[in-house]
Amino acid sequence: MAKKVLVVDDEKLIVKGIRFSLEQDGMEVDCAFDGEEALKKAQESQYDLILLDVMLPKLTGFEVCQQIRDFSNVPIVMLTAKGDDMDKILGLEYGADDYITKPFNILEVKARIKAIMRRTGVKEKAAKKLEYGELNLDCESRRVYIAGRELNLTAKEFDVLELLVLNPNKVYSRENLLKIVWGTDYPGDVRTVDVHIRRLREKIETNPSEPKYVHTKWGVGYYFKG
Repeated sequence: MAKKVLVVDDEKLIVKGIRFSLEQDGMEVDCAFDGEEALKKAQESQYDLILLDVMLPKLTGFEVCQQIRDFSNVPIVMLTAKGDDMDKILGLEYGADDYITKPFNILEVKARIKAIMRRTGVKEKAAKKLEYGELNLDCESRRVYIAGRELNLTAKEFDVLELLVLNPNKVYSRENLLKIVWGTDYPGDVRTVDVHIRRLREKIETNPSEPKYVHTKWGVGYYFKG
């Protein structure tokens, strides 16, 4: 089945170019040109990935990303201004999985989209359910529960948690987590990991400042206490 992508940007030439290129690779592409239209399409259709510009009319990309996270964990890649670190960090805070800076090479965009789809796609593997106290992971359906209540994790948040839970008490440096979860070709820095760990703790921990599950080994990295 063809992968379905939503491309959101108010610059129609950019959208046209991305759409043409992705369709050449056999993907199905929907387009939106403002934040409200993007949010409406995300609510009405199922996408494998959303490519979302930060600067949009009506609703900003940040607002769209934040509202989508209320009902979906679809991978979201933000398009940000070149060199604007704050946009990148804010995008991750609001629930984005990755970012690409403008101006960009369409080949890079396609490579990053395909890499994310490979990592977040449903894996062919035996059903595996993990339970630690009140925390439950269903690795096949990629769902997480605390005391029977389902949490809404982003794709990357789940990937980080799954890796740590499957390897309890093993300490991963921020660099290793970035390499394993985001891939060796990921151009971002280790702050990406810190943002995702912080968001993850806010969702699974009763008291994020005194975590029960995801711990910090100061000066080394992060680990799951099994």
